[in-house]
Amino acid sequence: MTRILQNKIPYDVENPRALPGIQPATMENWLHQDEAFADQMRRREEILSERRDDVLALDPGAKPAAVELLDLVLMQTYPTAGAEAARPDGISVAIDRDRPLDTLCRLVQEDFCILQKRGNEHVLTGAILCFPASWRLSEKFMRPLIDIHVPVESYDANVAKRVQRLFDGIQPGRPLWRFNALWYEDPELFQPRSASEPREIRDRRQASYLRSERQTLLRLPKTNAVVFSIHTYVLAANAIPKTENPA
Repeated sequence: MTRILQNKIPYDVENPRALPGIQPATMENWLHQDEAFADQMRRREEILSERRDDVLALDPGAKPAAVELLDLVLMQTYPTAGAEAARPDGISVAIDRDRPLDTLCRLVQEDFCILQKRGNEHVLTGAILCFPASWRLSEKFMRPLIDIHVPVESYDANVAKRVQRLFDGIQPGRPLWRFNALWYEDPELFQPRSASEPREIRDRRQASYLRSERQTLLRLPKTNAVVFSIHTYVLAANAIPKTENPA
């Protein structure tokens, strides 16, 4: 078990919204960087090295979207990068557009899922997922939204239709965000779990840690793919502050 914790969270996890819980964001705060950056990045590199086939998947048709995403992340977080990007923790990362998801994994704390419209639904065509919260990329890759959210009980057909309409309306340069709040006994960031073996749900009184994902949705202007990003916060349950939700 690797224990990597933040000591604060930039929104109030005790003020949830009804599904899908979406709020507007800005490009300036599309991606987050926090005090756990160095430790999380070290863990990401370990997982990518040891479990690459479990955490990275890319359909050949989605590679242009992955490259576009890499370029956007570089523009937002490393605007002066050339052949390499210098991370805040002193590590230099080679920019490899032939392996865009590997490179993204080593640049920022976020995991990324790429969803593209296939027929009437968006399908998961690529992802780098080092910090899964009780799901497996292999079970969701190349599946549509409704299948991706199985076995989430509250994600029924009505919610699925609302989410698909939401995805259809996402615009470039105008990200949306939401968050969840999950109570865990284990702070490990890499927690894959099969849909056939769901995690025992705990509440605050039973768990030692809060795991919260700040999730964003953004459309890429060139390939028209939708990017779902996940920034994972893990805090000791007794150290959760109350803060106001930012834009």
